[in-house]
Amino acid sequence: MPDTHRIPQRPSLDGLEEKWARVWEVQRIYEFDRGADKANVFAIDTPPPTVSGALHIGHVFSYTQTDIVARYQRMRGRDVFYPMGWDDNGLPTERRVQLTFGVQCDPTLPYDPDFEPPARPGKERVHISRRNFVELCQRQTAMDERSYEHLWKLMGLSVDWSHLYTTIGDRARATAQRGFLNSLGRGEAYALDGPTLWDVSFGTAVAQAELEDRERPGAYHRIKFGEFFVETTRPELLPACVALVAHPEDNRFKAHFGGTVRTPLFNVEVPLLPHRLADPDKGSGLVMVCTFGDLTDVIWWRELDLPTRTVMQRNGRLGLQPPDGVDEDLYAPVAGLTVNQAREKIVALLRASGELDGEPRPITHAVKFYEKGDRPVEIVATRQWYIRNGARTPELRAAMLERGRELEWEPQHMRSRYEHWVEGLTGDWVISRQRFFGVPIPLWYRLDADANPIYDDPIVPDSLPMDPSSDTPAGFEEIDRGQPGGFIGDPDVMDTWATSSLTPQIAGGWLDDPELFDLVFPMAMRPQAHEIIRTWLFTTVLRAHFEHGVLPWKHAAIAGWILDPDRKKLSKSKDNAKDSPEDFVSQYGADAIRYWAGSARRGVDTALDVNQFKVGRRLAVKLLNASRFVLSFGGAEPDPAKVTEPVDRALLGALSTVVAEATAALEAFDYARALELTEQFFWTFCDDYVELVKARAYGEAEPSEVDSARAALAVALSAVQRLFAPFLPYVAEEVWSWWQEGSVHRAPWPQPPMPADTAPFVVAAEVLGAIRRAKSGAQQSMKAEVTRLEVAGPVGTLHMVKADLTAAGNVRDWAISEAEELSATVSL
Repeated sequence: MPDTHRIPQRPSLDGLEEKWARVWEVQRIYEFDRGADKANVFAIDTPPPTVSGALHIGHVFSYTQTDIVARYQRMRGRDVFYPMGWDDNGLPTERRVQLTFGVQCDPTLPYDPDFEPPARPGKERVHISRRNFVELCQRQTAMDERSYEHLWKLMGLSVDWSHLYTTIGDRARATAQRGFLNSLGRGEAYALDGPTLWDVSFGTAVAQAELEDRERPGAYHRIKFGEFFVETTRPELLPACVALVAHPEDNRFKAHFGGTVRTPLFNVEVPLLPHRLADPDKGSGLVMVCTFGDLTDVIWWRELDLPTRTVMQRNGRLGLQPPDGVDEDLYAPVAGLTVNQAREKIVALLRASGELDGEPRPITHAVKFYEKGDRPVEIVATRQWYIRNGARTPELRAAMLERGRELEWEPQHMRSRYEHWVEGLTGDWVISRQRFFGVPIPLWYRLDADANPIYDDPIVPDSLPMDPSSDTPAGFEEIDRGQPGGFIGDPDVMDTWATSSLTPQIAGGWLDDPELFDLVFPMAMRPQAHEIIRTWLFTTVLRAHFEHGVLPWKHAAIAGWILDPDRKKLSKSKDNAKDSPEDFVSQYGADAIRYWAGSARRGVDTALDVNQFKVGRRLAVKLLNASRFVLSFGGAEPDPAKVTEPVDRALLGALSTVVAEATAALEAFDYARALELTEQFFWTFCDDYVELVKARAYGEAEPSEVDSARAALAVALSAVQRLFAPFLPYVAEEVWSWWQEGSVHRAPWPQPPMPADTAPFVVAAEVLGAIRRAKSGAQQSMKAEVTRLEVAGPVGTLHMVKADLTAAGNVRDWAISEAEELSATVSL
């Protein structure tokens, strides 16, 4: 029975976040039960947000959707494993540290134990050792992570914070290094000297999955190769030309396949060869193959077994020395130039030699960029580490496609993005990065008598995690580092995705907590955004396939983006995510923000709309006030057995349908539909049912009729508070605490209270609506008397609800007649 002393006189949303967040933490409401039955565990592979500044409202949107699922599953009686991680290693953190502290990492410098960054960073960056740089990265991420945790707790994420991890922490580093060594032992990881996607701005290799197309101005240059013409946007790569190719069925060139042509300016003899990827309808139909201009060049180079003439260097300039086969004097005019300088120079030389046919033709075309870079990606020759992904192995590609079909996608159509990515792979996954704040490649190499690395026989560590730049292998001492006959550590770190692709293993304690791992893996759910299906989702499936032979989780729940008014993705990098989530919470409340997030369909891009925040706040306030009003009647426990009156039973019949349909929606990860159903019922409950039975609830009827109304109100309120709990956790907890023991978030999910004919409630609500409209149209109070109410409809049902309508509408006289269509005439 409700304790009216627990109900505030003036309930408010203000302060609920602080009040209940403390209670949940102290009472450990969301702690995972390690003694759970594995069959009852619902484990979530939570995305670790990148630590590179502040979180924005787009992050709040997607993480709230995950939390809705977690809260629902917990109330369904499942043991929810809901960890959180911070993705704090990698390039975004390095960039933030460089900008914040005004420093630049130089691995050749010695460690300075007394180093402190300048109080006011100047234009020139201070060069520091790798160890000093890593320490600054750790200092910065610690500050950022505290603010991240504060926001997640403010938003009510029901995370078990005892399972917090970071991707640069000992567990993550050991897991990533063990995964790499296992892949190396099985032959899935390998090193290769060859063409590598290279970001000049950051000086590091990048993966195909990290590329994006950006429209940029360019020009087609029609260049004469003897009797032939080639149209190219990259004339600066002429000294790197190794062949010309045309489509095998192009009659213009069939007779010349197998012959040779000399390159303009550099006078190098190159073959003219057929290949299916040459487009006869593009340009002249003849294509210049250079090592390397783009990914298609790499395919031609590999499949046609062409030589390598590398000109592009890691610094974005042409090499100082000519490539093999190119005369030094002919190459000298472009040696050491930037891409743009070399392009201008070569165009001028072609124009002077008469080998430029006409002037360059301006175009706008898609250019490959590293997603975080600001200069076009180049392809340079480097030694990198790769993990096989199916690009070169048809059997593995087929297996990865089958894994995608085995996975349950929410929504289903997102599977096509995965399949398009797998089918379009052109190279294995390059996992090495030439950066500093990351998980080191866990290998050393012996040095020969000339201090050259012996790469074919790497030294594997005995324990993990390790750092080959500071740790020494067994049998060596630090003094042997870099010396003939000594050793050297692998200088590279792993791509951040090489760690993040193992988040189920990291969070689940694969290496150091096998009992927990057996309990939670494979996990139930991976929530994530659609743009990283090609990176995070695919690579996690790949690593689990290699390591465990299973999918890492059963469901992939894909979230959409949050868009700004120009329909662009909300992003800090695009400078369109300036509003602080904390400011929104301060103004509208966390539950209002959660309402907006929960209203969006899974996988659908959604506009940032503060009007939805306002709607959510009104709903939360209404739940406060409606709960207070219903509980003020004081009388009954939520016992469906005491509900006997037709209108009351009809209400619970409608509620039963809502509970069943909302439950089915949430089981299908359609939280938006569940919220919609619950919200519609709640407003109908408040606007119609409460008004219909108010008089009875106050005691103005026979005792059994009063008890029926009060019991129905209590049953409905109990169910509604629980139905709203995953979406509006703060206000739901507040109103639950007024009359129930324990947390609503540990209460059982509601069951349909009773099957019943809903017609009495539907009919009564419609007639009550007609009475309201009549009074409103006459500008009279809702308490004004109805002198006569003439209703045509189902007579039996109308007689069932007549007493409640008489009280609710203040009706003096009635006339009821039978009709197929319900209608009401109201006289005031």
